[in-house]
Amino acid sequence: MLLVAVWLMGSSATIAAGGSGAGDDPRDWLARMTAAMSQMSYQGTFVYVQGDEVVTMRITHVADEAGVRERLVALSGAQREVLRDSSGVRWVLGDDHSVLQDQAFGRSFFPQLPTDEQDRTERSYTLKLGGTERIAGQTVRNLEVLPNDDYRYGYSLWLEEHSALLLKWQLIDSDGKTLAKLMFTDIRMGSEVDPDELNSSNPLKKFRTVESRLPAGLGLTPMAPQWWPERLPPGFELTVQRYFGPQGSGMYEHLVYSDGLAAVSVYVESGGSGWEQDPGLSRHGTTHAYSKTADGVVITVVGDVPAATVKLIGEAVVVATP
Repeated sequence: MLLVAVWLMGSSATIAAGGSGAGDDPRDWLARMTAAMSQMSYQGTFVYVQGDEVVTMRITHVADEAGVRERLVALSGAQREVLRDSSGVRWVLGDDHSVLQDQAFGRSFFPQLPTDEQDRTERSYTLKLGGTERIAGQTVRNLEVLPNDDYRYGYSLWLEEHSALLLKWQLIDSDGKTLAKLMFTDIRMGSEVDPDELNSSNPLKKFRTVESRLPAGLGLTPMAPQWWPERLPPGFELTVQRYFGPQGSGMYEHLVYSDGLAAVSVYVESGGSGWEQDPGLSRHGTTHAYSKTADGVVITVVGDVPAATVKLIGEAVVVATP
């Protein structure tokens, strides 16, 4: 499972995020889901399926006065867990007795979820509210998020009827084929969540700590993008920009473009620290990548989007002009 890269309060928060029902307006359900995933505390076990890969994981998400904290633990396969808080992300590899610490990423572990910019999402997708069923002992409502063009995938979401918390997710291509899916098998919400499960089960102080793969010696320098795409697929806008350098032997730039739901990352690296990525298009599961070299830098575009999307953006990336 590609983390996600695959790479998702008390009882009062449940009331605030959920209310007593959303009626039949799909826009309201989408907005309430976005609020629930960030404002609620929840804890449960889910199964992620992508092709022949099946991974069972447990997530604890706590949102309170101390902020948002998450812990994701693999229950099958290699021993691994991911810890997220305001300081960044720690990727714990139990079999290797090591911890990868990365300050550059602070998103939820869940697959792509809507941003608060719902108007932009609605320009790129058509929302349709479906029927009800039961998942993990909870009554859920189905919400279809259908793309308006071929530059993004579609989504089928199942939301808990009171809180609109996401309990099942499917990623769907233009032919209607399910590319990946995630479903909870048990869930606790609000005051039922045990915050002690945020603590790692591994003796982290005894583990070797490895810093992120950013070029050594580079500092975070706020400034205008040095590289950018001259054109973008409809609906995509710049939402995140990080620039490291120039210091020492190179620079590193990270741009994120989103349509409010799908997100595409653009990485620009120099100084011999580039991604080990063959030029052109490549694919890993649901993730497509496009890589090229230009003017001594390596440009890599990555996202859970169709190949045409990363190719269009990648081919359009040029040196920014004042």
